[in-house]
Amino acid sequence: MPGTSAKLAVAQDSAVVQEAQRQRGLIAAFEVAGSMPLGLRVSESGTRLERGLEAYRANAEAMADRALGAVFATVRTMVGADDFKHLAREFWRAAPPLCGDLGEWGSAFPGWLGAHAAMAAWPYIPDCARLDLALHLNERAADASLDAASLSLLETHDPERLRLQLMPGVSLICSAWPIATIHDAHQVAADETVQAFHAVRGALAMPSAESVLVARNGWRAVFDRLDAPEVAWTQSLLDGASLGIAMGQAREGFDFANWLGRALRGSWLKGVAVAGD
Repeated sequence: MPGTSAKLAVAQDSAVVQEAQRQRGLIAAFEVAGSMPLGLRVSESGTRLERGLEAYRANAEAMADRALGAVFATVRTMVGADDFKHLAREFWRAAPPLCGDLGEWGSAFPGWLGAHAAMAAWPYIPDCARLDLALHLNERAADASLDAASLSLLETHDPERLRLQLMPGVSLICSAWPIATIHDAHQVAADETVQAFHAVRGALAMPSAESVLVARNGWRAVFDRLDAPEVAWTQSLLDGASLGIAMGQAREGFDFANWLGRALRGSWLKGVAVAGD
């Protein structure tokens, strides 16, 4: 029905605004309750209000810790459970969830960490959070499978008219820090941690920039390291460039056949499409 999608989008936007206002109102209520005059706080109605708000706040802070900890598991391990709990509480106050699905919450956390004064001594943590978030979002992306038949278009059509379509949830994370090495060090078995963190210390001492492509292996999100030519190529595809344009912009050293093999083995590629189809 014409206009239905637009009306639905307006209704969804309105719901988000209303929830944001509700969350801000609750947070403001916490502040008001904390500054209530002693006589009001000890009254029956004041006590019930204060207890109710305190119970809600404690529950919300616990949920914030669990929800963010599930997404940013690497960051939680790096800063420690207690400090992460404090960060989650601060973030909840700064950017409370706007819907009931807490799996949708936290996209602003890496940027918020980057602006947090406490992170100044660990400038690589925000980028580690970006990688954690990309892995989380990839696992929540729509399911898709390779359209193998579409690969034949590579032999029959002008590259200027073709686009390589990446799988839903595929993303590129580029960092001046060794985010892949750091992430891997937090996944190893206990008897391998000494060697893994020795590698991290060496990579941080340089420092060593790393870029990764996040994709899905079965049901699990994984990442693969990319070199500079592969990064530039992948970014062109994510920006919607045609195969011809991407090839024209490819950096020296880029090997399309090698990339295509990796893309097929790693389930990066969804298929090939003709522009306009």
